[in-house]
Amino acid sequence: MPRIPLIEDLTAASIPPGSNILVEYDPVSQWYNASITITAGWLRTGGRVDYDTFAQSPDDVRAQLRRVGMEPEALEKEGKLTVTDWYTATLGQKSKEKYSHESLRISELSIYFGQTIMRGEPEPDHMYIVDDESTFAKFNDEKTWVELELTRIMPGLKRRRAIGFCAVMKGIHSEWVYKRLEGASEVVIDFNVDEVGDVTRDLMRIRSLRSGGFDRRWHELKIGTNLEVTLEK
Repeated sequence: MPRIPLIEDLTAASIPPGSNILVEYDPVSQWYNASITITAGWLRTGGRVDYDTFAQSPDDVRAQLRRVGMEPEALEKEGKLTVTDWYTATLGQKSKEKYSHESLRISELSIYFGQTIMRGEPEPDHMYIVDDESTFAKFNDEKTWVELELTRIMPGLKRRRAIGFCAVMKGIHSEWVYKRLEGASEVVIDFNVDEVGDVTRDLMRIRSLRSGGFDRRWHELKIGTNLEVTLEK
């Protein structure tokens, strides 16, 4: 099976196929760089990735992947990597990407998700990463957005035995949103920034894991010159 860097460095066993992983992150944390590290690590170990980009352009995602030694265009041609553009829709523009969405309104997306993610064969080698699902809250009320996640996206990924990352920004949603998503997720991860005096530390922890033993302590992150993220020894 492919491997999830950072997270499976802190678990006693692999994350089971079909797991929904919730990431709650500080806006200035290393989550975006970590998501690229996770993508590259999964690809290097034989997996496939659909990277859904809300917070940055597809070209930025490809540039970051090249920095960590990947060849995104070649991987896309091979069907190993799909970069799905949601970002351009947030600007009110039309995407030129092969895979994209023109709207972030749930009323226009619910049929799409019902016809796609809820169907299909098992794909345990496939990972879906959403870099900033909080973007949905700019275009929909919280209940509509969260119910789509709970009734379409999460059960669809579980049915297909794919790994799914749902990332939401801390401190901008109601407590109800965080609790509902946490309750539906097999794994909950935090990315924080800790500032004490003139010292700033980038931190990560596994807060919850249903499938087995794990290290739940906070761990400092090391950021390489290529922006690849590793656990500080």
